[in-house]
Amino acid sequence: MKLTDVPHAPSYFDTYIHQVKEADLSDALSQSLVALDTLDFEKLKALGDRVYAPGKWTVRDLLQHVTDTERIFAYRALRFARNDNTPLPGFDENLFAEYSGATRRPLENVLEELRVVRQSSILLFNSFDETALRRTGVMFKFELPVIAVGFTLVGHQNHHLRILEERYFPMLTTA
Repeated sequence: MKLTDVPHAPSYFDTYIHQVKEADLSDALSQSLVALDTLDFEKLKALGDRVYAPGKWTVRDLLQHVTDTERIFAYRALRFARNDNTPLPGFDENLFAEYSGATRRPLENVLEELRVVRQSSILLFNSFDETALRRTGVMFKFELPVIAVGFTLVGHQNHHLRILEERYFPMLTTA
């Protein structure tokens, strides 16, 4: 299904959806996995536990955040695709980060978990037919179609990978 088939999403989600270059959801999900596979692991590792500003997450925290968000959003997409109209609550990303334990885990492990979760999401979204992709549900206070949830997952990852490039990697040249 194409990005042009996505009904208008609330502006919060549009922010992520519009960061996706691919017009087809399946292509976008596949390319997002390629993006993970081509991350500069040595740069990520060299950053260690540095943050670009006080109160910001480490690289492992950031990657774990993408993983946790993906799991939550994929679950929401599954519920909506199966025509479950129960409104689903929001979640506190900072609370999740605080209790994730990401900084106690090796970077390789955190990144591998993200890859596996993305592979699972690819299989999940590829299992939905067009009818399921068009179904909607309420996440927190926003109504969103399943396909928009898929594009949001990709855009959310793109957003955080861009932050790595723009805010974290430059710290390596100034150290």
